[in-house]
Amino acid sequence: MSSMDSTPTGTGIRPANDTAPPTALTIAGSDSGGSAGMHADLRTFFSCGVHGMTAVTAVTVQNTLGVSDMVEIPPETVAAQIDSVASDIGVNAAKTGVLPSAACIEAALAACDRQGIGRNGRTPLVLDPVAASRNGEPLLRDDALAVLRDEAFPRATLVTPNLDEVRLLTGIEVNGRDQLWDAAKAVHDFGPEYVLIKSGHLPEDPECVDLLFDGHEAVTLPGPRYSTVHTHGAGDAFASAITAALARGAPMERAVRLGKRFVSRSVRHSYPLGSGVGPVSTFWRVSSRSIH
Repeated sequence: MSSMDSTPTGTGIRPANDTAPPTALTIAGSDSGGSAGMHADLRTFFSCGVHGMTAVTAVTVQNTLGVSDMVEIPPETVAAQIDSVASDIGVNAAKTGVLPSAACIEAALAACDRQGIGRNGRTPLVLDPVAASRNGEPLLRDDALAVLRDEAFPRATLVTPNLDEVRLLTGIEVNGRDQLWDAAKAVHDFGPEYVLIKSGHLPEDPECVDLLFDGHEAVTLPGPRYSTVHTHGAGDAFASAITAALARGAPMERAVRLGKRFVSRSVRHSYPLGSGVGPVSTFWRVSSRSIH
């Protein structure tokens, strides 16, 4: 092999045709079962053609039956991770997952402010307010929920609450499509640029109809509802697919439509795992011929 056929190890020289993809950062917790959290985000980023990076906020002890324990990462370490990757590699778009405490939220926001991440900076920030469990139980203490609502929402380019999170944040109990507008307006009043209300928790509705609202106009996004209990990580995949599209330069409505299509297909191809709720699958994006 001639010297023209390979790059010497450790030289830092890249082949001329090796172009770096867009980058996306997830500020989120781990899932030891591999179905949700930053694991779902990284799988989605890869499937959508962006380079994924992480700022880990918490380490969970988790499987398909639920979360049995969680260890919070020190807030200063969360902030240092954001500063480290943003100052060196750069971030084209970012998203949040679980931010377990008021101190963690404040530290992450301060780092995002320093790095120009958020609606007032150059880098869009998708805030997925992981505030309720799959059963609708609160995941955040009242002080953390208040900081999320009052400090994080005004910095967000897009927030993506589900109906349980809408209830915790606003007190509005959404029981039908006709209430999505009221929910979106109430969440938008907290200050984000855009709000996406996800209605997957309306089991009586034959479709999954989400609503994108910019403070003036609303866009209704219908989608199929599949008969499956295996939906772990669906919210993470939806938000991270939107983030990936934003990282690639898509305008917001286009990014949300791409995210909706991605998560719908991921739910369609979800699979059973363990003894509880299995994950949505990004494997539909991988051709079987490419892995054999």
